[in-house]
Amino acid sequence: MSSLVRLRLLPSAKCLYTQPVQVLVDGLRSSQVVTMKARATDDKGVLFHASAVYRADSGGVVDLRRDPSLGGSYTGVEPMGLLWSLRADTLHTKFYKSDSRKPHVVRFSVHEVEAAAGPALAEATNERRLLADGVARQPIKEGNIRGVLFVPPGEGPFPAVLDLYTFGGGLSERRASLLANCGFMVLTVALYGHDDQPKKVTKLHLDYFEEAIQLLRKHPKAMDSGVGVISISKSGDLALSIATYLPNVKATAWINGCCSNVALPLYYRGSQIRSALMYDTRGITVTESGALNIKHGLHDHLAPENEGSLIPIERAAGRFLFVAAEDDLNWDSCLFANQMEERLRRLGKDNFEKVVYPQSGHYLEPPFGPYCPSSFHGVVGAPVAWGGEPKAHATAEVHLWNKIQEFFRTHLVPEAGAAKARL
Repeated sequence: MSSLVRLRLLPSAKCLYTQPVQVLVDGLRSSQVVTMKARATDDKGVLFHASAVYRADSGGVVDLRRDPSLGGSYTGVEPMGLLWSLRADTLHTKFYKSDSRKPHVVRFSVHEVEAAAGPALAEATNERRLLADGVARQPIKEGNIRGVLFVPPGEGPFPAVLDLYTFGGGLSERRASLLANCGFMVLTVALYGHDDQPKKVTKLHLDYFEEAIQLLRKHPKAMDSGVGVISISKSGDLALSIATYLPNVKATAWINGCCSNVALPLYYRGSQIRSALMYDTRGITVTESGALNIKHGLHDHLAPENEGSLIPIERAAGRFLFVAAEDDLNWDSCLFANQMEERLRRLGKDNFEKVVYPQSGHYLEPPFGPYCPSSFHGVVGAPVAWGGEPKAHATAEVHLWNKIQEFFRTHLVPEAGAAKARL
């Protein structure tokens, strides 16, 4: 490494996962062209990397907040581009970051452009923590519930949120821990395949989520104003059913899901309350990468024979946030969101808001994580395309992260909701 060149991460090389950093290089020659690199390893040990070419200014400085990438993993001015453009060498590989106790460690380096594979001129390591100081992480094995509870520091009370991050087996802590950093008490639960849960399921029970909500509400630091529910994909229709059939659900964030109960029948107190809308393989196509486009892979949810799967969200007492990505290739989420909006309006309801993100794909997650174009789908049993243009998708994630917090604070924190109403 050159002793004259410095690579700095400002304001600090250590930060929270959702905080931006300024990547700054100085000590270069005037107008020198260099390659910036980033590399990180996920929780499964898979290496992800990104690179971009930059030209220093007359003072020998490259500032990613100001300077455009001339080529590489992305182009243009993208201050966090080296983070969201991280990609594995193997196709259909999703960045797996689940354990909140392990930070997302990204190693940045700057190289002579002619010798990008050679020694670095300078290096710096960014430690991006999923847990803020003082946030308590408590594994939950109580009754039927298997999950992890995150409690912010302080006496509270805190607005309580149930996180249904994934329908797949196992447990993901990332979104729940990051929401807890923002002042929410969050319980993320596994639906199957975690701890002593069965590896596969043939039906789902709303009683499980009722138990989870009761666990949240009885916590001494929980705000006594009802709970929020956040979801994505298949868990989106579960969130709709929770909001429709269970009490004390005040705010539900539905992200890129369906308006009908999909894949597995839903039971409550021993009786089936929703049938399952199933897949129609005739609507599935194959993309150039070999991943499946399953956007139109469901039977017609409005057909009379599928009426039993449609969730009667007009019965819900709480608020909805419908979030849809226009280039979602997993669900026709814009269609479903539009139909839910139309249905509620037709019935005189105004307990919802809708956000649509152009050029964005299915997996809208907390910001500054690697964009994923496709990965293996456990239910489908094959790689599936998620859609989205990387830059637009990354921008949408930043906006949505702030929108989710605003939505929950407005409808779960009495003072915040009253203040917004006055405005």
